Amino acid sequence: MRTAEIRKRWLDYFADRDHTVVPSASLVSPDPSTLFTIAGMVPFIPYMTGQQTPPWDRATSVQKCVRTLDIDEVGKTTRHGTFFQMNGNFSFGDYFKEGAITYAWDLITRSQAEGGYGFDPESIWVTVYHEDDEARQLWKRIAGLPDERIQNRGKKDNYWSTGQPGPAGPCSEIYVDRGPQYGAEGGPVVDEDRYLEIWNLVFMQYAIDDVRSKEEFRVVSELARKNIDTGMGLERVAYLLQGKDNLYEIDEVFPVIAAAQELSGRTYGADHGDDVRLRVVADHVRSALMIISDGVRPSNEGRGYVLRRLLRRSVRAMRLLGVEDAALPALLPVSRDAMAPSYPEVAADFERISAVAYAEEDAFRRTLTAGTTILDTAVSRAKASAGTGGTPLLGGDQAFALHDTYGFPIDLTLEMAAEQGVQVDEKAFRSLMAEQRQRARADALAKRSGGVDTAAYTSLASELSAPVEFLGYTETSAAVTVAGLLVDGVPAPAATAPADVEVVLDRTPFYAEAGGQLADHGTIVLDGGATIEVDDVQRPVKGLSVHRGRLVEGTAALGDPGTATIDTERRKAISRAHSATHMIHKAVQEALGKDATQAGSENAPSRIRFDFRQSSAVPAGALSEIEERVNTRLQDNLEVTDRLMPIAEARAQGAMALFGEKYGDVVRVVSIGGDWSRELCAGTHVQQTGQLGLVTLLGESSIGSGVRRVDALVGEGAYGFQAKEHALVGQLTGLLNVRTEELPDRVGSLVTRLRDAEKELAQLRQAQLLAVAGSLAAGAERVGDVRVVAHDAGEVASPDDLRALALDVRGRLGESEAAVVAVGGVAKGRPQVVVVTNATARAAGLRAGALAKVAAQTLGGGGGGKDDMAQGGGTDVAALPAALQGVRDGAAAGAA
Repeated sequence: MRTAEIRKRWLDYFADRDHTVVPSASLVSPDPSTLFTIAGMVPFIPYMTGQQTPPWDRATSVQKCVRTLDIDEVGKTTRHGTFFQMNGNFSFGDYFKEGAITYAWDLITRSQAEGGYGFDPESIWVTVYHEDDEARQLWKRIAGLPDERIQNRGKKDNYWSTGQPGPAGPCSEIYVDRGPQYGAEGGPVVDEDRYLEIWNLVFMQYAIDDVRSKEEFRVVSELARKNIDTGMGLERVAYLLQGKDNLYEIDEVFPVIAAAQELSGRTYGADHGDDVRLRVVADHVRSALMIISDGVRPSNEGRGYVLRRLLRRSVRAMRLLGVEDAALPALLPVSRDAMAPSYPEVAADFERISAVAYAEEDAFRRTLTAGTTILDTAVSRAKASAGTGGTPLLGGDQAFALHDTYGFPIDLTLEMAAEQGVQVDEKAFRSLMAEQRQRARADALAKRSGGVDTAAYTSLASELSAPVEFLGYTETSAAVTVAGLLVDGVPAPAATAPADVEVVLDRTPFYAEAGGQLADHGTIVLDGGATIEVDDVQRPVKGLSVHRGRLVEGTAALGDPGTATIDTERRKAISRAHSATHMIHKAVQEALGKDATQAGSENAPSRIRFDFRQSSAVPAGALSEIEERVNTRLQDNLEVTDRLMPIAEARAQGAMALFGEKYGDVVRVVSIGGDWSRELCAGTHVQQTGQLGLVTLLGESSIGSGVRRVDALVGEGAYGFQAKEHALVGQLTGLLNVRTEELPDRVGSLVTRLRDAEKELAQLRQAQLLAVAGSLAAGAERVGDVRVVAHDAGEVASPDDLRALALDVRGRLGESEAAVVAVGGVAKGRPQVVVVTNATARAAGLRAGALAKVAAQTLGGGGGGKDDMAQGGGTDVAALPAALQGVRDGAAAGAA
């Protein structure tokens, strides 16, 4: 019975018995304390605990779940998986133990022809809480189970609670005996491999408090409304009904193993190590498919990091199976087709899902290529340092360098080092990571505080009667009073020009840098004649705006009144940029989808930098569409409004929040064109979009894994750019003597001719290089039973030339005798050596990868590759002859 059919039968059975079918909730948990939905009952917890009134008396669902605590055990056992599905039926004050047991027994033993699962009643065992005599008697009466197949267990195994005061109750678990070939007799209390749990019935019966642990609490009373919560593992039932030994071999998972076998040439069941890797691939590819489907993207924190780790472990496992090329384009569609019968959305949304997954694989393959060589070298040194009998230890500083320089995650370093019997000083690594985070926080704080000890600002803030009032939404100039003054970071009662000062005002029209918007500039003129030119405003601590600038005239003192005035032209230019950023954000989402959310921005005078989440490059033509959409909307002269409201109301209205920002209970919502664009924002904006004038997108590019950047100009900046572009086009049309509309074709023709000429030159250069292949083969040196060619080709265009020559020479030497060919050269100032071996040499134990590493070490770099062809390089050009000699000596030693 296929998994989708098992799922359908479950929902149909309970729907026919007056249960409301509740769709699966998202894998993204609504509980901020957990990353993913980890159990089928999670969406129903508010009803179970009495926090909310359930909208139905009975419900049923098949809930998507992800658990990652045992991720390192995936593939090693029959039951560990990350993504799984939990069938559940729920009663909220309706039926209780008798009903739950009746339904469970009927469904699992009802014949398949009648819509059940058809388990043999003689194979069923159950456990009950040792004090729950009622459940024991019900099993005997309803199912006719004998006493020996109803086993007692304590609180640890058969009692459920949230771990907090509230509802709780005993459980009854249902097991299937798989037979003596799977373990010892005696029921679940003896062997839970032979007796496999498929269904847990939770009887939520009591209120508890004084909870000290899972087994230590006080039962207060019985609940007035008793609830039923059950969970059946869909994958476990599937592998039992499909006659398989584990969840990796069911119809929703095994097709990926089959595809991985085809890619790798490995056979499932032939080697334990390969089997584990194939299972890891199958599980992780399916899990990644489902997690991305629910909107998660790879990142370096939270659930995004879990997704990143799953994808990277898949790629790594395929590498260990011998697949060097990208594997996900072959594997992910297979998982899609296996899961689509139950979850059609994975097929409908596959273009987006696959783009996210493939981009992560491409990025990690580059990381893996760079980092593996460095790690292998570090591991070799650790082994050498340990000596005979010692435990090799990779230093925390080396692990940190791999992470910081090459993006090599620590869990991968731990895994790969362990495979070679090397431990990692993880404590030292964590210490270095903590130091780096501290430096990053200090750098960010220094930007806000100007490098001054924040204690001075904290003291100033505590002395104020209220937080500094911001007037800048409506005022560009205001009467103010000096409430704080710092000179060289030290509080001072007064300062005399000339001096660099920091001024705190009781109220201010100046916008302090925040949310991507740059700070206002302007002047503070005190009534006594002192003038301060302000060129930065920061918020080093909450509630405090600090104006930084130069006291150019007079003396400023605490308590002095005066007038603060911002540079209105700068403010207008920045406000245009900020409003344009909101419009670009909206247009990007319209063009690329809701997942293209803002990841950062900078709003400067007439200039915009907008970062957003997108796993691949923006499709050709989309940037022009985005630009056209923004300019069309600003020509509509949409109204820009702002309103304070509770954050819950803002979210209900669909207001977008800036990634990484923290918001209070009451937020400011900026809307453009009513509900066209609506975002949480504390920045300043124009009143009508027509005030922007023009928006020009300059281009987009990647700035990191899964993040793209758009640079744009607005207002005067956009007009100035277009004027320069027009002048440039005029110059080009004059040089090429064509009309404007003919310019693209003429430039394209010239580029094509240039490329053709470059190809012809490359072919001539390679032909000249290969002309010596015959003489090199004829002059091969015989070292024992091996013929060796070690040739310095001098300056070459790229390592491709070296590879072509090495392969040509190897082909001329044939297979009758073992042959090793090493060709070195200098490409773009860096020495490179390519080593190739023929089949006869490999049979004799000569490996190109090992010989290339020898050359690379001599050149002061790294290298490696396959047994038949490998490459090494470094920085020491003068060492190239010695590197080639090292390959010759290595071949000689191997031949001996």
